[in-house]
Amino acid sequence: MAEEKLLIPLDMYLQSGIHIGAKFKTGFMQPYIYKVRSDSLCVLNISKIDERLKLAGQMLAKYEPDKILIVCRRENGHKAVKTFAKASGAKVIFGRYFPGTLTNPENEDYLEPQIVLVSDPWLDKQVVKDALKAGIPIIGLCDTNNTTDDLDLVVPCNNKGNKALSLVYYVLAREYLRNRGTIDKSAEPDVPFKDF
Repeated sequence: MAEEKLLIPLDMYLQSGIHIGAKFKTGFMQPYIYKVRSDSLCVLNISKIDERLKLAGQMLAKYEPDKILIVCRRENGHKAVKTFAKASGAKVIFGRYFPGTLTNPENEDYLEPQIVLVSDPWLDKQVVKDALKAGIPIIGLCDTNNTTDDLDLVVPCNNKGNKALSLVYYVLAREYLRNRGTIDKSAEPDVPFKDF
């Protein structure tokens, strides 16, 4: 893929480690794996990461900010999801997700999002389960060791690294705002990348 067609420069992807997967791989993630290194780490295909980030940005842009829920149990992603919420206006749950938040109207923290994005379908499996019950579409950030059968859109990426998650949420925030028409197609969000 020509670099000028990528959402961001290739160097930014490489420096973040967004393409470095786990040693374990599932059959679900095989189509996104470029190669397996000699140290057994899987390497994700950057053009597929870029393509899926673009699709996720377009998918999220169909929804008002308050109808989007981002969930991240992994501590490495807390700052990135908070900053995504600041830039976009989306709702965020970081840390522990309480079962029933999406399915029990009597729950004091009950939410009715129209789309959910999870930072790791395995760690955030309870929200995936609840979103499925509630019929809410799910976007999942998936490393090579994730299963994807309950997701509506898979975004392959290193979902464990701080730099990788920061870059993912920055690109998603920027693409969301651009696709919504909140900022110009060539503009950057008010919240700079360094804040993610």
